Amino acid sequence: MVELYDDERMDYLSADETMKIIQSPTAFAFSIDAVLLAHFSSIPKKRGKILDLCTGNGVIPLLLSKKSHAKIVGVEIQERIFQMAERNITLNGLHHQLQMIHGDLKEMQPILEQSSFDTVTCNPPYFKTPSVTEHNHNEYLTIARHEVHCTLEDVVKACKRYVKPGGKVAMVHRPGRFVDIVEQFRKYRIEPKRVQFIYPKQGKEANMLLIEGIRDGKADVKILPPFYIYEQDGSYTKQAEEVIYG
Repeated sequence: MVELYDDERMDYLSADETMKIIQSPTAFAFSIDAVLLAHFSSIPKKRGKILDLCTGNGVIPLLLSKKSHAKIVGVEIQERIFQMAERNITLNGLHHQLQMIHGDLKEMQPILEQSSFDTVTCNPPYFKTPSVTEHNHNEYLTIARHEVHCTLEDVVKACKRYVKPGGKVAMVHRPGRFVDIVEQFRKYRIEPKRVQFIYPKQGKEANMLLIEGIRDGKADVKILPPFYIYEQDGSYTKQAEEVIYG
């Protein structure tokens, strides 16, 4: 039996209710960006290794485990949230496939072999570090959303460190950082290959960006069709329903 602490709750992660996840409104609760990234990422299906940086409560490794038999490792810097991820592995009986590391992606992790992962995924902090007066009163949310412990360059550098030549790096971010992401990808020899903009609904500006690159790849980027989350009446689009509910 997995124990819940403080304001934690247990939710169903999958529509078929075969997978559960521990969440906390004050520490960490996943949002649709994690679901979109897990769906978007190109991953090995049967064998190989996947690394998820800034893994939070392990939501992306959990989602990826439903469509791959590859070994999946998550890295999370916040201890309380790392402990949630550990319990989520236990809750779903996935210790044979998933592993969590409590660590800082800026530091070398001895347990991780460099240039060895087929795919590296990351849902990093989106916003540049604000002044202390602008920090969210909730430290967990500040660290998750703002570049307090790692910058975009730190994230891309870590992705390059662990992905193997020819391997793929997939990230979800904000459209406003698109040029920054491309610059950092190319600085660390990750060639952008697939880009998709996510829109809340038709007629609105994109509010999310999915991007995937290949280490040491050749220049040839594809801009995928736009992805709309909601219809005009506020219901999910068919496209979003298929991703969210499987």
